[in-house]
Amino acid sequence: MTFRTPALLVALFLSVCLSACGGLSGNINRDTFKPYVPEVVQGNFVSKEQRQALRPGMQRAQVRDILGTPLIASLFHADRWDYAFSIERQGVPAQNFRLTVYFKGDVLEQVDSDVLPSESEFAGRLAGPRANVKVPVLEATEEALKKFEAPKPVMDTVRPPAALPSQYPPLEPALR
Repeated sequence: MTFRTPALLVALFLSVCLSACGGLSGNINRDTFKPYVPEVVQGNFVSKEQRQALRPGMQRAQVRDILGTPLIASLFHADRWDYAFSIERQGVPAQNFRLTVYFKGDVLEQVDSDVLPSESEFAGRLAGPRANVKVPVLEATEEALKKFEAPKPVMDTVRPPAALPSQYPPLEPALR
């Protein structure tokens, strides 16, 4: 009889442990162990408005004033500037845009690009999906504010500050 009691206790303990593990599956979903993905922004964002400001015949300096410094200006293709932009954020689809300007000498000849968003469209894309979260009302009543009022100091108990010491101890020990 003494041998059966410890075996029965071990079996009971194991069954309780295993049943406890079975209850965890309802609390774990696919987002529980999702790794953090940092925001990655690369390149120069070029908007539709900037693209529309470009005209054939413009000087390189004028193009640089409108678009900024090109991401790629190759020594082997001195007549071509490439502007590329990509942004990857968690919970928002990746966005990639490309624009290439071609020069003949020092004058803009041609512009090739993807369909570029306007600045406001791009800003709207950055916001990403928002959950419908109910924001609490942030109002305080006069009664609630009275709980946090500081007591007013009594002028009779105010003492002048103590005098500062005229000499301070050294910061480092004296060398011997």
